[in-house]
Amino acid sequence: MKSAVAYYRLSTQRQGRSGLGLDAQRTAITRFAEAEGITLLAEFPEVETGKGADALDRRPQLAAALATARLAKCPVLVAKLDRLSRDVAFIAGLMAQRVPFIVAELGADADPFMLHLYAALAEKERRQISERTKSALASRKLQGTKLGNPTSAGQAAAAGREVQTQAADRFAETIRPTIMSLQKAGVTSLRGISIALNNRGIRTARGGEWQVSNVRNILARKATPLVKAFYMREQRTRSRHA
Repeated sequence: MKSAVAYYRLSTQRQGRSGLGLDAQRTAITRFAEAEGITLLAEFPEVETGKGADALDRRPQLAAALATARLAKCPVLVAKLDRLSRDVAFIAGLMAQRVPFIVAELGADADPFMLHLYAALAEKERRQISERTKSALASRKLQGTKLGNPTSAGQAAAAGREVQTQAADRFAETIRPTIMSLQKAGVTSLRGISIALNNRGIRTARGGEWQVSNVRNILARKATPLVKAFYMREQRTRSRHA
C-alpha cells in the first residue's frame, strides 16, 4: 500500500484556537487517502503565514514533514495548494527539496508542472486584483470621492459579486484538469464525473459533495489562455507518445 505524510496549515492564530479549517483539511486528506489507498504515516499541523522569503524557516512543521517524507521516501499530502503557499517562488523552492507533493483537491495525477501552473495562476490573479483595486481607488480619489466610507449598497453588492465570481473562476481552473483526466479515462457523463470526484475525496468550492449541477457549472466556465495552452501542450505530448 502507498504511504504519505499529511501536512495541514492554518494562517492565523484565531483559526488555530478555534480549530476552524484544520478539521476540514484533515477530512479532505483522510477521504482522499482512503479513496487512493494511501496510508498516512504522520500528521504535521501548523499555524503560520505562508508569506515572506523566510516562510520555510518560520514553518518548522513543514520542515519536519519534508524530513519525514524524505526518510520514508514518500510524498507530502496537503488538502489544497494554498496550504503550502500562494507564492509561486516558494512552491518552486519546495519542489527543489526533491520531495513529491500530492494536492488532494487536484487529484493524484497533478504533476510538478501542473502545481507550478496553478501557483502561477493564483499569484497572477492576486496581483491583478491588487492592481485593479489600487487603480480604482486612485481614480476615485482624483474625482474627489471620499474613500473609506462606502455609502452605496448597490456598489458594495456589485463588488461582492465580482469577488465571488473571481473565486469561482479560480476554483474552476483548479479542478478542470482533474475533470478532463476523468473524461480521458472514459468517465464522460456529468453524473459519473461527480461520483468520481466524490470518491476521490475532492470537495466543491463550498466544501460540499459534487452534484451534476456543480460539474456542469465548472465545464461552462471559460478556461484562461494560459490553461488552454497547457492543455494543448499536454495533447501534443500524448500524441507523440501514442
